[in-house]
Parts: sequence; C-alpha cells; structure tokens
Amino acid sequence: MFGLGATELLIIGGIILLIFGAKRLPEIGKGLGGAIKEFRKIKKDVSLNDKNDKGEEKNEKGEGKNSLENKLVEKVIEDVPVVKKALAVKKKADKIKRIIK
Repeated sequence: MFGLGATELLIIGGIILLIFGAKRLPEIGKGLGGAIKEFRKIKKDVSLNDKNDKGEEKNEKGEGKNSLENKLVEKVIEDVPVVKKALAVKKKADKIKRIIK
C-alpha cells in the first residue's frame, strides 16, 4: 500500500485520532463508507446506462458524467458530517459578508 509499513500507518492513525478525536472517527468512517457504497451504486447504474445507450453522441455522455459528479458531491455532503459542518460555516460566513457589504 503505497510503500507504507505498519509503523507509518500507526503513526498516521495516531495523528488522525488526535485531530478528530475518538468520538468523531466512527461518524467519519460511517460517512465515508456510505459515500463509497453510493459511488459504487452510481457507477454501476451509469455503466448499465452506457451499455444501453451505445448509439448516443459523445456530448450526451459528457452530460452523464457531470450528473454523476453532481450525484457524488451531493451524497458526500449528505453522508460526511465534517463536510456538512464546513458547508454550514461557509454559508454563515457568506451571509456575514453580505451583511457587512
């Protein structure tokens, strides 16, 4: 795995534990697991659609990729609590900027 040994993985794991805390790690793992599961599901759906739509033009397939990306982004935002909180903070900051201007 990328040339990392057991010691390096333990050090990385310890740093992650210190940054996020023991209570937050299961939430993050659950969110990432759900996002990966959803990614595989969407990938499977898109591959089935591509097989059914072989005669379509390339432009229409490009739009399908954009919709795939949009679906993945939405799913990650829903499933990963850290991303949700970051977007909430960003929205609040944008509101404050509008008020200040």
